Amino acid sequence: MTTDDDLKACCAAAYSSDAVALLLGDSYHPGGTALTRRLADGLGLAQDHRVLDIASGRGTTALLLADGYGCRVDGVDYAPANTALAQGAAAAAGLAERVSFTTGDAEQLPFPDAVFDVVVCECALCTFPDKAKAAAEFARVLRPGGQVGITDVTAAPDRLPPELTGVAARIACIADARPLDEYAALLSVVGLRTVRTERHDEAMTRMIDQVEARLNLLRLTAATRLADTGVDWEAAPAVLAAARAAVAEGVLGYGLLLAEKARDK
Repeated sequence: MTTDDDLKACCAAAYSSDAVALLLGDSYHPGGTALTRRLADGLGLAQDHRVLDIASGRGTTALLLADGYGCRVDGVDYAPANTALAQGAAAAAGLAERVSFTTGDAEQLPFPDAVFDVVVCECALCTFPDKAKAAAEFARVLRPGGQVGITDVTAAPDRLPPELTGVAARIACIADARPLDEYAALLSVVGLRTVRTERHDEAMTRMIDQVEARLNLLRLTAATRLADTGVDWEAAPAVLAAARAAVAEGVLGYGLLLAEKARDK
């Protein structure tokens, strides 16, 4: 039986591999940096904001927010390799004074209560085994009046085909994705009121097309690196085909959600 810790470790290993970086590009989520900017604009990010980027990966979102919006950003990721690479990228970009990265678990964030103005989480809540616990952590580290910005895979779990329900599909951010209103409900339970949602399903289709094209190329040029990730890449074509069909049928998609924590009375 696969435990929650096993799932976290498997996801961390996959998303810290060079092969996955080649497969997904700089942004590990549908919509890329354009959707990240839309999220940041919706949050009204400013220089005086302290931001937490949860599941920060190699630092693309955190560096974009620090550079483009002037805010102070902390990133946290489960994979030590990602933390090291992101910190190096911050130094190379001249942003080490405004961005820092920490290895940690989204379900047990290594930060004190009420220290952040904004929490962002892109294409990661869907992979967390205990989403309710992660949502509670989002709320805990936010100051009163703070905001949460999420972009994530959405799905109707009871309608997913078998190809999209296994461990490989979970690592691909599909198997445990939820409807957008269920993410909002998770946040509501911990005192985070959703103020805006958007559908960006077309971004999901574009990423599926991108991954398929890059996977075909990598099979010819980087088969060893694909094998080293520990993921069954031979199953990927079937997963991609099923995912494309699921988007077309409205079963799978991508969404943006903004929420806020109540101010103290």
